[in-house]
Amino acid sequence: MKLIDKYILKKFLSAFVFTVLILVAVIVVIDITEKLDKFSRSEATSWEVVQYYLDFVPWIANLITPITTFIATVFVTAQLAGRTEIIAILSSGVSFRRMLMPYFIGASCIAILTFVLSGWVIPNSNKRATAFEMEHLGKAENPSLSNIHLQTTPDTYLYIRTYNNESDMGFDFTLEQVEGTEVMGKLTANRMSWDEELQKWKLTNWKYRSLDSMREELSEGREMDTLLNIHPGDFENIYRAYDAMTLNELNEHIDKLVMRGASGVQIYLVEKYTRYSAPFAVLILTFMGVIVSSRKTRGGAGLKIAIGFVLSFLFLVFFLLGKTYAEAGSMDPAFSVWIPNIIFAGISLVMYRYLPR
Repeated sequence: MKLIDKYILKKFLSAFVFTVLILVAVIVVIDITEKLDKFSRSEATSWEVVQYYLDFVPWIANLITPITTFIATVFVTAQLAGRTEIIAILSSGVSFRRMLMPYFIGASCIAILTFVLSGWVIPNSNKRATAFEMEHLGKAENPSLSNIHLQTTPDTYLYIRTYNNESDMGFDFTLEQVEGTEVMGKLTANRMSWDEELQKWKLTNWKYRSLDSMREELSEGREMDTLLNIHPGDFENIYRAYDAMTLNELNEHIDKLVMRGASGVQIYLVEKYTRYSAPFAVLILTFMGVIVSSRKTRGGAGLKIAIGFVLSFLFLVFFLLGKTYAEAGSMDPAFSVWIPNIIFAGISLVMYRYLPR
């Protein structure tokens, strides 16, 4: 690595850290202002609030990393252009493509760090942060669910009209065993409840109907203990559960939801693909940032930084729109989170090809 590479890389990483610290500080101050009244009404101690923000800061810093990387790139490159350092570098025989190398080295380090943190480190701190929010800020889980459809095994389907997480009790229970397109057995009950001591489900006022092509058998009873391939934890609807899952846990949870045909899988898929797309967003926005700000203009660095903020805002708009449509089931989750990357990569390539530098 040449001296000029080290010079640019040092300025780029320093600007990135500075930008992260400034934006995170602003966000934390705004967040504290919004939640101050809730903190005062809750039973949380000052130390618990401090611990909450120690867990909150890594999450928010990682969330805005693509934006902070872009702003840092624009800031550093605009400064270099303003002092005619880029002109001097290019005049010495260094190509524009070669000048991009230290930026991409720094962006690659940030991208790898972002992927590791979002995949395995930050979810553990989010477990503590979400637990605090549920206990002290009223972000509780939904105690009651309705119209639950699950596939417990490849040939067994379950339906519960309503289920209460607080009492671990469900009503209007139906379990069907299917072979091909035919129902071979159907178990129904007015109520199901979890027996913590026996680790079994208790069915009340149950009926079992066995069906085949030759005959039909019906049996019923008052109560029955039964083993089902489900657990009360499968019905939990925990606030921001996906944020508290490592990438491995997220993949396992998605596989389980897909196998059971459960609803809400889109939210977890969006989270999964967002974690994979964020490192590429860092690289794409770094590339665009250099192209946008590498020319010396009359407006100076201030104008380019302002343009950087506008483009960052547009990136967020595309990301949030795609995420909203994907979580609603109106768009493929993988495609939705890649929309900003695809659009900005295309714009960057056009600018690289046609804009003078």
